[in-house]
Amino acid sequence: MSSASSAMAELEHRVAVHLEAVYPGADIASLTRRLIDTLALSDVVMPASHENKWDQDDVLLITYGDSVVREGDTPLQTLHKFLKERLDDTFSSVHILPFFPYSSDDGFSVINYLQVNESLGDWDDIERIARDFDLMADLVINHASSRSLWFENFKKGVDPGRDYFFTVPGDTDVSQVTRPRPSPLLRAVRTMEGERHVWCTFSPDQVDLNFANPEVLVEFTNIMARYLEAGVRTLRMDAVAFLWKEPGTTCIHLQPTHEIVKLLRLLAEVKRADAVIITETNVPLRDNLTYFGNSNEAHAIYNFSLPPLLIHALISGDCRHLKTWMMRMPPACTGTYYLNFIASHDGVGLRPAEGLLDDKDFAELLKTLESFDGFISMRSDSEGKLRPYEANITLWSALAGTIANGKDDLQYERFICAHAIMMALEGVPAIYLHSLFGTPNDSAGMKRSGRFRSINRYVWPADKLEAELKDPEHRTARVFAEMTRLLQIRRRQPAFHPNAVQFTMHLGLEIFAFWRQSMDRRQSIFCLSNVTASPQTIHLTQVNLIDTEAWVDLVSGRAVEDLSGEIELQPYQTLWLSNRIGETRADASELP
Repeated sequence: MSSASSAMAELEHRVAVHLEAVYPGADIASLTRRLIDTLALSDVVMPASHENKWDQDDVLLITYGDSVVREGDTPLQTLHKFLKERLDDTFSSVHILPFFPYSSDDGFSVINYLQVNESLGDWDDIERIARDFDLMADLVINHASSRSLWFENFKKGVDPGRDYFFTVPGDTDVSQVTRPRPSPLLRAVRTMEGERHVWCTFSPDQVDLNFANPEVLVEFTNIMARYLEAGVRTLRMDAVAFLWKEPGTTCIHLQPTHEIVKLLRLLAEVKRADAVIITETNVPLRDNLTYFGNSNEAHAIYNFSLPPLLIHALISGDCRHLKTWMMRMPPACTGTYYLNFIASHDGVGLRPAEGLLDDKDFAELLKTLESFDGFISMRSDSEGKLRPYEANITLWSALAGTIANGKDDLQYERFICAHAIMMALEGVPAIYLHSLFGTPNDSAGMKRSGRFRSINRYVWPADKLEAELKDPEHRTARVFAEMTRLLQIRRRQPAFHPNAVQFTMHLGLEIFAFWRQSMDRRQSIFCLSNVTASPQTIHLTQVNLIDTEAWVDLVSGRAVEDLSGEIELQPYQTLWLSNRIGETRADASELP
């Protein structure tokens, strides 16, 4: 058997194994062939396992296609120009949030998966951005718009779409179903076959797809292949935890869901060798970690517990919950990584803080964020009770002050400290566009839309943004300058490789500290952050710097001279204490 034939045989076998776990009794051979044919492969190269496709140079920007707009240009053209002119040396990757025609939820209710929203641009714009930056795109895989052709065909009883949506009898007991929203789960719809009840996990306009029908899997394999052909490298599987439904269960994290993620990862890597799958699962830590599988499922998972815990540490002046969580976190295996973020297009997820913040601290967090002009969105639990789901507030506004004293004049310092901590953690840092500018709550936008999440989705007029960036005293310019400076420093440090060693340090509740070491063990960085509004003193003997090496704070550029002395950290100051690779203290003393 030739090597090409052998690779194809292996691929067919591996695809079939996943399919048999999901669709027992189906014509597995035929379905396997259809999925592989959908990829339109010129040849087959099986993906390597446990391989890092990333390093410390990887930094991701999260943005909508129209977060910055300029009259006369399409939003995607404006975005591309801004990326090239302002961020080319700062970010390696960009996540453009859903850029397809949609009916609600700012893109996450997709009408047509294979079109670019004409109000943003076209596929040529997407491909041009993908040539200059690694591109992440959303595979909105759990649900489709009630205005899509698929749903219209569902109501008419014709293909494609007739059996694409999940339905149950109207009197089905759904009390055990895990819900992210308080809206009714079932929606009655008139069809040519009479009234049917469709499953709507998120909203009546976002109708859940029926992956028990293999035709839906074939459709999404085709969609995924089209995105990869257009230059998309990373596929973000939106709301994937809810993919498979079995009434009488929680309908979240079910085993067929995990098998489908594994299968789509395999197909994506065969289509494009450097493809990356990331799962968006805004759930408690233990459940989130399961999406790594055995290093054969998601390449990356969002570090959803980080935003609420880090915000709490900085507004309480106490890092104990953050430190306890970090000690629990297992290191990501080779070939996987954590995507670290503290702000995104959504609010601050609160479910990932469950079991990590005690009731008192959780309540204080919510009360304080509301006092900073934020809002709390709710979900329904299995008993029908409303529970906090997310805090809707920009990160800039969330860090306006402290629990004890309310708003203060240290907002900038607190905001930069939050990002300096996040950038240094094990994993790949992801920065929401609005965090580059310290964008405050868009209360006017929220009032116009009537949706809490709009508070964090301001649209910048390009001329206004450029004017503020040119004024060095303006908050926008100050935040942008420091954020980009820190990111550029970070990208040069081997010890900040996403899979480099990380150990939690114990320097009290006021100092959040951890140690990173490069994979070749040549560079160490001690990351120390004062999470309080008061100066804090550290004895360097507690840090245990090796006295035969030269040390420097990468953030300030200052050399550390007396390793037995003390360092005073100003409120919310961060140090990245690094050895100068290859330099001894004697060498350093001779430097100018």
